[in-house]
Amino acid sequence: MQNKGLIRLFAILFGLVSIYQLSYTFIASKLEKDAEAYAVSRISEAEDDYVAKREALEASYLDSIGDNTVLGFTSYEDAKKKELNKGLDLKGGINVTLQISVKDILKGLANNTKNPVFNKALADADNASKSSDQTYLELFFEAFDNIKGDTKLASPDIFANKGLSDDINFQMSDDEVKPIIRKKIDESIVSAFEVLRERIDGFGVTQPNIQREGNSGRILVELPGARDIARAQELLSSTAQLEFWETYSQNNQSLGTFLVNANERLKEILKPEQAKEEVSKPESEIDSLLSDVAQDSLDMTQEANPLLGKLIPANPGSHAIARAMVSDTAEIGGYLRMPEIKRLLPNDIQFTKFLWERAAKDVEVVELYALKSNRDGVPRISGDVVSDAQDTFDQFNKPAVSMTMNTRGAKEWEKLTGDAYNNQTGIAIVLDNKVYTAPGVSTGPISGGRSEITGTFTVNETKDIANVLRAGKLPASAEIIQSEVVGPSLGQEAIDSGFMSFAIAMVFVLLWMIFYYGKAGVFADIALIFNILLIFGVLTSLGAVLTLPGIAGIVLTIGMSVDANVLIYERIKEELAKGKGKAQAIADGFGNALSSILDANITTGLTAIILFIFGSGPIKGFATTLLIGIVTSLFTAIFVTRLMIDSYTAKKGRRLDFTTGITKNLFKNVNIDFLAKRKIAYVLSGILVAVSVFSLFTLKLQQGVDFIGGRSYQIRFEKVVNPSEIASELNDVFGSGTSVKTFGDANQIKVTTPYKVDEEGVEVDNEIQTKLYTTLQKYLPDGTSFEDFTVGASEKSIGILQSVKVGPTIADDIKKNAFLAILGSLAVVFLYILLRFRKWQFSLGAVVAVFHDVMIVLGIFSLTGKIMPFNMEIDQAFIAAILTVIGYSLNDTVVVFDRIREITNIKGLKGGENINEALNSTLSRTLNTSLTTLIVLLAIFVFGGESLRGFMFAMIIGVVVGTYSSIFVATPLMFDALKKKIAAATGA
Repeated sequence: MQNKGLIRLFAILFGLVSIYQLSYTFIASKLEKDAEAYAVSRISEAEDDYVAKREALEASYLDSIGDNTVLGFTSYEDAKKKELNKGLDLKGGINVTLQISVKDILKGLANNTKNPVFNKALADADNASKSSDQTYLELFFEAFDNIKGDTKLASPDIFANKGLSDDINFQMSDDEVKPIIRKKIDESIVSAFEVLRERIDGFGVTQPNIQREGNSGRILVELPGARDIARAQELLSSTAQLEFWETYSQNNQSLGTFLVNANERLKEILKPEQAKEEVSKPESEIDSLLSDVAQDSLDMTQEANPLLGKLIPANPGSHAIARAMVSDTAEIGGYLRMPEIKRLLPNDIQFTKFLWERAAKDVEVVELYALKSNRDGVPRISGDVVSDAQDTFDQFNKPAVSMTMNTRGAKEWEKLTGDAYNNQTGIAIVLDNKVYTAPGVSTGPISGGRSEITGTFTVNETKDIANVLRAGKLPASAEIIQSEVVGPSLGQEAIDSGFMSFAIAMVFVLLWMIFYYGKAGVFADIALIFNILLIFGVLTSLGAVLTLPGIAGIVLTIGMSVDANVLIYERIKEELAKGKGKAQAIADGFGNALSSILDANITTGLTAIILFIFGSGPIKGFATTLLIGIVTSLFTAIFVTRLMIDSYTAKKGRRLDFTTGITKNLFKNVNIDFLAKRKIAYVLSGILVAVSVFSLFTLKLQQGVDFIGGRSYQIRFEKVVNPSEIASELNDVFGSGTSVKTFGDANQIKVTTPYKVDEEGVEVDNEIQTKLYTTLQKYLPDGTSFEDFTVGASEKSIGILQSVKVGPTIADDIKKNAFLAILGSLAVVFLYILLRFRKWQFSLGAVVAVFHDVMIVLGIFSLTGKIMPFNMEIDQAFIAAILTVIGYSLNDTVVVFDRIREITNIKGLKGGENINEALNSTLSRTLNTSLTTLIVLLAIFVFGGESLRGFMFAMIIGVVVGTYSSIFVATPLMFDALKKKIAAATGA
């Protein structure tokens, strides 16, 4: 081997750099464990909100030592930036895909026009978007073109308005307006991206990740390590639409009359039983009216009075008009929004806007406010006048938010506070349609534009409010269309199980190589350990994220990287059998194996690239580690192993055998006529594929949330539970379609429900989790609170450990990408083999064999999906497994084809004898690699955690079927196709 010195130097430097990069991870981890231990020692679990307090103390501890020098070359802050990033499934936290509403942006650009053509086009685009892959904007343009008639996009009441006057005038054609609107939409999405990034920077999570997904209007946000999940969801999805309104007094007679009339009208609409007694007309003041109701002086039950029966008198001195139980707010709000009820508002208050107080934690009653609005529903002052906001403390030392307004805002604020003082009303400070506070004004108009938001806040809440006000409001609503939440305890379990499988697989492979190849196996083992070091070093230096499937990718690399050494050693053994000297046999063995090694790794690499392109989240992590592993495996097998072997054999008297006493004669003089058995194989494979197809059409596959949309929850209990019993109870709560399965141990279940899958927001998530808690409370230990039950509430071992939400739209996209990934991998591999082997017969054999393997894996999943004691749903991880099976099957097939090409180029087909010779000569390699890979996969299957079991089961089937198909499907098909071509060419 040439340039040994240069290669040795490169290998040493590569290893040292990897160790250096990984040192930051160990340093940061050590300091964080110290901080965690410090926080636990200072704050007891008995304290309220102890998780948030511990987090704050940990952050304070780490901040205090952040600049201190560690080991003379780094600090905590520096090490944290350079450590190995752990993904959501290993660290816990939240991963969401936000859809910025292009519809909202369009309405804003059109100044909320009432133009019927514009609004009809929006409605048509809404419908079309449910079944189309096009962007919402293009669907809107298509819908507008279909119905526009004489209406133009540049109409004064659409886009040629005052706000866009610098860009659009009414003389422009639609084709001239469209690129301008596209640009404005893109600018709005960029604005949303920047707003979210600023909010996330203020959230305090280390290593957050935020990315735009092309031109789709989607933004991916990952917050690994975030424990306060509700806080994170609120921060991401709130538009931060700050508004200031003047309130109506609770003594307003028109409002009293309206509530009475609304109550009477609702009786007619809802058709309750007739009241037994005639109700006398109450006083006009709301407070007196509701007090009478509360004291039962009117003898009105909630059933007889759908509105008044649910309202409670407001507190004296408050600027609210009434109160209500939190559980009744949705129903009351629905009544007040009904068109037939809104028509009852008297003329002097006809544009009243009703809003609820923001409910503080553990509060059961909230206040209802009536705000003075106008025909357009525009507030007196909006949040765009806020120039700065800071979290602070009020005069009673309670958390608050202070705001400073710009010049325009200061003038409006002075006028608004003056009106409130004169009218003795309040000023409602509203954020995202919730009243945070509604103070009165006791000293006259307030100048200077400074104000304060007070209420029942925690320190974290005031930090978040100030953060979103400084960052600004989103240009449109942001809906969470996909989310995954992983509790911290589950993340730690994933790390433990992942590394357990890693260690077991590693030990087995190391021992096997020594058992099979003796001292030469030790060199392969050293190269393998060095390979693992390089993989982690490269991951760290690239800033890549390590996920649980990523660990599986590394473990799989252990099995597959052995393949290169096996190929080399088997070729060396062949050269030695020919009587060549040790040095020449080693040189020829490495040289002759190179072609097969490259072909096998390139085909696997191509499928990994396609997986990286079409996958998302953890699946990208799997593809990343697999790609890195392929490159480092090639380097260590071809160069590092060679360096060690050459160095060892260069000294006289040293003996290096590539066998042991037990394995010396294994597979020697094997002469199996594989091609003679091809018809039996065709029949067997045909039956297996036919059964698989039949099962897929009849029993079908169990599609996961990724593919059908919905929400799923992994829930753990203290004792064993009956999934059928729980399923029956939850179907009564959520309606049909909710499934419950045992997930791993008998005390753990996976609940999947399509309930309100089309609805977004923290309120819906909380509603579903509340229903789960209420229904499952009897299975939980006594004293388990809702906070203990929900994701992220604490580092616990019971309750919701993980939740996933996928909207129908993104589920369709995932399905499409999965289909494209499989088709793409087949097409790319077909072309590669065609270019590499120059005969379409080789490509045909390889692709048919891969199709055969995929169909059998799918068929087995279909047949056994309902009886296996682990998750068998088809999701993104399963697609990753299918693509890996394709890569493995091709790896095996290409090695066989490479040997067939080598032998037949010299000796010809000779009726298939030379093909049989090629198959027999690769048998040792095929079985060796398959066995080591299978053992590795079994280690992950048994010890790698429940979430990987279905993934690994597919891989295990794939390896077994792939080994079979490379010998009994791909090769015979290639032979028969070539034989017919030769027969046609010779006229035989």
